[in-house]
Order: sequence, then structure tokens, then C-alpha cells
Amino acid sequence: MSLVYLQTIILAFIQGISEFIPVSSSAHLIIFSDIFKNYSGSILIDTSLHLGSLIAIVHFFSKDLFNYKNNKKMWILIVIGSFPLIIVGYFVFNSNFYENVREIKVIAWSTLIFGFLLYFSDKLNISKKFDDNLNTKNILIIGLFQILALIPGASRSGVVITGSRFLNFSRYDAAKISFILSIPALLGASVLTFKESFLIEQTFNLNVLLSISFSYVFSYLTIKYFLIYTKKFSLNIFVVYRIFLSLILFYFIYF
Repeated sequence: MSLVYLQTIILAFIQGISEFIPVSSSAHLIIFSDIFKNYSGSILIDTSLHLGSLIAIVHFFSKDLFNYKNNKKMWILIVIGSFPLIIVGYFVFNSNFYENVREIKVIAWSTLIFGFLLYFSDKLNISKKFDDNLNTKNILIIGLFQILALIPGASRSGVVITGSRFLNFSRYDAAKISFILSIPALLGASVLTFKESFLIEQTFNLNVLLSISFSYVFSYLTIKYFLIYTKKFSLNIFVVYRIFLSLILFYFIYF
């Protein structure tokens, strides 16, 4: 197996796992790219990785998503909750903001700060249920939290789970809210970059197929087992990991 293919599989592993747990996929992909400076990645591969995660989440929740008649409310809430990120994300994508904050120092601080926010939100014991308590007001507040995901290291799933826990949703339902809101986010990321990346590279090769396939597999498994995990355990392990990662990054930045 060539080094390029191996690196793509590693990226798919990072994307598939970190996209859906509260640790930030963008942070880990940036760190990986910084470590392997000779990696011959591309915008098309990044797009393919997100596409694999999108296919996984749609597949996992296909019964709910495609049963529109019985889940009309959920579809409406997904759209409403995604508006803040779509609007702000559009302007960010068309500005230099993201390129200016896409650095290890920002990742280190946001990993630490949003890790502590996740810790405090997870201490709440009241547990509202997704089906009974998710309404327009709650989803808009969660949608505003999701804007913070534009900061590298914040973690889209992390800030959505944090916002949901502050609104007293159970860990399981907070994770579920994060998953369904990831659909427009992943779709938007794919659409915004696919046209640009395909026009530049104009190719669909084995590397692209590997990135989609492995990202799908790792994403699907992460979704399945993270939901099981949230029924039994707290989110402290992710808080500890974020603190540990931030300390390592601080060491290389400041020492």
C-alpha cells in the first residue's frame, strides 16, 4: 500500500471518529497535516472525508429521516437549528477569517476552553427528552452554540452537546441532537467545497474512493457506539482528553 493511501485511511479514521465525538475533527485533521507536512492531500480528499461522514449519518438515521410523514417536526427543527451556522458559515467561508484562525495556537486554547464548558454542562442532572422537549426555542439556542464550531478546536459535536446539556437534555439526546444537526453542516461543507475541488482536480480516483469508504465505516461505527456510551457514562473522558491534548500543544507552542 502506498504512503498516500495509508495517510488517506488515517485521515478517514480521524474524520470518522472525531466528527461525532466532542473532540473536534478539524483540529485533529489540521494537527495531522501539520505533523505530516509532506502529505499530498487535497481539497477533494477533505470533501470526500466529509461526504463519507454524511452518508454514514443519513444511513444510521434513515428510518427517521425518510419517514417524513411521522417526522415532519424533526425535519423542520433541523432546518431551523441549522440556519445560524449556514448564514454565519457562508460569510466566514467567503472571507479570510478561517484561514487566519486555522493554527495550532487557536486549536490549543479552544480545545481547553470548550473542554471545560463541556465539563460544566455535563454536571447537570436534569434530563429532558428529545421527542418531548425539543422545540423551536431550544433548537435555535443550540443552533447559536453551533456557530462556535467555526473556531478550530471547538468541535461542532462538542458545542452542540454542551448547549444541549445546558438546556438539560440527557447525554443520549444531546448526542442525538448533535448527530441530526450534523447533516446540514456536513452537506454544506461538501457542497461549498466540491465544485471548487472538482474543477481544480477533475478526477475521481482510488484515493477519493478510499476516503469516502473508510470515512463512512469509521463514522457509522462511532455514531453507533457513542450513542451506547452516552447511556452509561459521563463525558469526562472527552474532557480529560481535551485537557491532555491542549497541554501537549501548549508545550510545543510555548516551550
